[in-house]
Amino acid sequence: MTVTETVAEPTQPAAAAPPPGPLGGDPTLLGVPMFVVGTFALGLAQAGYLPAAASGAPLAILLTATGLGLLIATVWAAALGQSALASVFGIFGTFFVSYSVLVLGLVHGWWGVTPEDVGAVVKLFVISWLVTVLLLTVSTLRLPSIFTFLFGLVDLALVLLLLGAIRQSAGLGKAAGFVILLVSLTCCYVYASVASAATGGKLFSLGKPVLSS
Repeated sequence: MTVTETVAEPTQPAAAAPPPGPLGGDPTLLGVPMFVVGTFALGLAQAGYLPAAASGAPLAILLTATGLGLLIATVWAAALGQSALASVFGIFGTFFVSYSVLVLGLVHGWWGVTPEDVGAVVKLFVISWLVTVLLLTVSTLRLPSIFTFLFGLVDLALVLLLLGAIRQSAGLGKAAGFVILLVSLTCCYVYASVASAATGGKLFSLGKPVLSS
């Protein structure tokens, strides 16, 4: 049972479920914890846990664990016909991959960006993803409200990052880091819920949708 499923009263006897196969299971059990580890690492780094000289350290997690893990979960969800879930995992998977590639490219001079243009490149990146995640947030209004809250936090973090880049404010960047950590903690609750259901328990309360069907 996935976090987006609803249960209706059957009007006729249900057909026997097919035996579990290679395309069975719940991709949220992979995608959500991979999102947790990435947002936790990024949040700590953005909040100032690491010295400036080690700012690229989280990329090992963001690229090979979160980016790769979310893209695997995307394929898994798509194979099960869970298009909305595949969209969420695919969007954030490519976000973490693109963020990692951007930082690596800027550090090593792959993109031919001069130091005085780095700020403009960062603002372009953040604005592009802010527009995309805002669209994703609107699309969650018929899902349990925890998802709207979660993606709203991501929007807030991106807004703070953008303002920090515009104003060249380290304080706003650190504030974004703490918001990202709150995103990670919210995802921990979602993972505990789906893990409970996967091990024979019940889903935790995820809140009523903002918009009814």
